[in-house]
Order: sequence, then C-alpha cells, then structure tokens
Amino acid sequence: MTTTIEALKSEMRKTLDRNILSYWTDHITDHEHGGYYGRADGHDRIDATADKGAILNARILWAFSAAYRVTRNPDYLRAATRAKDYLIRHFVDPQYGGIYWSVDYTGQPTDTKKQTYAIGFAIYGLSEYARATDDEESLQTAIALFHDIEAHAYDKAGNGYIEALTREWQPIADMRLSEKDENGSRTMNTHLHILEPYTNLYRVWRDPLLEQQLRNLIGIFLHRILNPDTGHLDLFFDDNWNGKRNIASYGHDIEAVWLLHEAALVLGDPEVIRQVESVLPRIARAADEGLQSDGSMVYEHWTDSNETDYQRQWWVMCECIIGHLNLYQYFGDREALDIALRCWDYTKHRLIDHDNGEWYWSRREDGSINRDDDKAGFWKCPYHNSRLCLEVIERDIS
Repeated sequence: MTTTIEALKSEMRKTLDRNILSYWTDHITDHEHGGYYGRADGHDRIDATADKGAILNARILWAFSAAYRVTRNPDYLRAATRAKDYLIRHFVDPQYGGIYWSVDYTGQPTDTKKQTYAIGFAIYGLSEYARATDDEESLQTAIALFHDIEAHAYDKAGNGYIEALTREWQPIADMRLSEKDENGSRTMNTHLHILEPYTNLYRVWRDPLLEQQLRNLIGIFLHRILNPDTGHLDLFFDDNWNGKRNIASYGHDIEAVWLLHEAALVLGDPEVIRQVESVLPRIARAADEGLQSDGSMVYEHWTDSNETDYQRQWWVMCECIIGHLNLYQYFGDREALDIALRCWDYTKHRLIDHDNGEWYWSRREDGSINRDDDKAGFWKCPYHNSRLCLEVIERDIS
C-alpha cells in the first residue's frame, strides 16, 4: 500500500504542474486587460470579452498561492501575485467594502451585489497568499473583508450568515448563488465556504472574534445544518433555519467531512475535535450513498421526487477523494482508502483532458463527455482539482 500512496502523490504532482496550472497560465492569462479571462468553453475556445467573476478570480488566487507555498515554484508566485493585484484593484469595493460579484473584461463592475459566498472566497485566496508570502496587503484586505461579513452579513438574532445583499449592504430580493439554487436566506454551501476561509485566515491571524465565529460555524453545522435523521447536510433554509430538507448533495457531504475536521484541528480545542469527529463517519456514510460501481460519485438526489442527477462532476470526484483519504489518515479506515483510490482511477481516465489540459466539467449518465459546460468560467476554476493535488501531496499518509 505504501507504493500505491507514493505513486498517488507522484501522479498528483504531475497533474498539478502539467495538466491543471499550466492550462491557466498558458491559456487563461489575459495579457491585454490584466488578470485572467472570464471564460473558456467546453471546447477550449476563449471568450476574451466575457465578464470576470469574483469566485473565479479568488479561486485562481488561492490555487496559485497554495501551489507556491507547497512547491516554491516562482512561476506560481507570479501567477498568484497577478491574481492578487487584480482582485484588490478591480473587485474590492472601495466605497462600501466587500467585493463585487463580477466585472467586465476591462475590469469595470457589472454586478455589484455582495454575495457572502464570494467574499468568503476572496478571504480564502488572500489569506493563502499571505500564508505563502507574508504579504501584509493581502492579509489586511482579508481582515477587512472578514469584518465586512461580520458587520453586514452575520445575523445575530438568527445566528447565521445572510446569503446576499445589495452593494450598499441592504436586503436584496434574489439571494440565489446560482440559477439552480433555491432562494433561501441561509444555505449550507455558503456556510461551508465561510467556514473554509475563516479556518485559513485563523492560520495567519489569531483574532479572538475570528476564533469565536469559527467555533460558532462548527456549531451551526452540527446543530442546524446536519440532518439528524439522514446524516446528510441539508441545503436551503430560511431565517429561522427551516427548510424542505429534500436534497442529498453527495459531493458537499463528503467535502464537509474534511473541511469540518480541518476547522476543528486548526482551532485546536480537544473538545471541539471530539464533537466533530463523533459525527464525521455518519456524514461520510450518507455521502457514500452516491458511490457508483465504476468508482465515481454522482451529484445529487431529490428525496421528494426520488430523482437522481447521475452526472459525474469534476469537483465531486475531488472532494470524494480528499474526504475518504481524510477518513483513512485520521480514522484508520482502509475501506475509505480503497474508495479514494478507485475514485482517482475513474477521474484520471474519465475526467482529465490529457490532450488539451484541465478537466472536463462532467461525464453524463450515458458516459459521454459534457462539453456544454465550461473549462473555465464563473464556476469552473483551478480550485477543487488543484486543492485535491495539494492535499494529497501535503498529507502524511502511508
């Protein structure tokens, strides 16, 4: 098994360098207007005039910052610095704080709403750049964005984070993160991706309020979002944490398994670690309902209609692998290791574009490649897959 793990680490390093990050530096760098192009379609055709999304740019910043921190490759530092400078110059709102949802290809704001999820990813990218370089500008910008979230998006009465607000931090009718989402004022996805950046910021800034809110977020997951009957994490809620609780999102379940654990470990409180570790195996078992005989994990299941989305999406595979490797590393679960290795075998043969670089969005239920969705875009970024590679490279597993 040691040889298998060593081979896995080697494959991840090659995939990171030769397949993922090289695609973004070679094809997606916008040399005319700065930063990175907003879109490449499923056939690798660049749309040089596409809007540039906050999440895309923040995730590019995180990916290259983390890659530089781990590998010390100076090319990755240059790419990360390019992303950091562009994010601060064009996405940070100098008047009201927070970040814009999108800018046009020249860097002018197009959608100025304040989506809490996007601000969280800006904190994630900036804190990782600070972690990798000790850069004070990125750290202070991340801290300012943290205070923006806490001042405007945190609802003390309902103990949760509001999904979205206007540029001026006023209520907004359509709070949805994407068109497929329900218009709920609280979502699991946003809370997960506030937990994630707050954990990373805490690594470089041990602030008492940040620690308090990180503890609180863990509690929200354990007592509000986790469904005690199914073991799944429910997705959409109102201000009082009421929701239909009708969707099992397997990728989010297994992603939360390791992100919750990471948050508890970084926090370092033995009692919090104990509480988190007591529920992780159950969430993982619920996520494993999405495992398929070919080694993959499917996307979602709707319990009210008994319908399943059988797409094999790229990001779900990444989280499936990391989450199960985490169970093997910390819980000694050898079955979880087998699941991770089988999922990687599916991924490298079915989702990685070995000819043109990067990964396809998904394989459809019939096994065909999905080229209708982007290779690069608002949601398709070098984040899930580069994070997979870096997690495997860094983890002490044998």
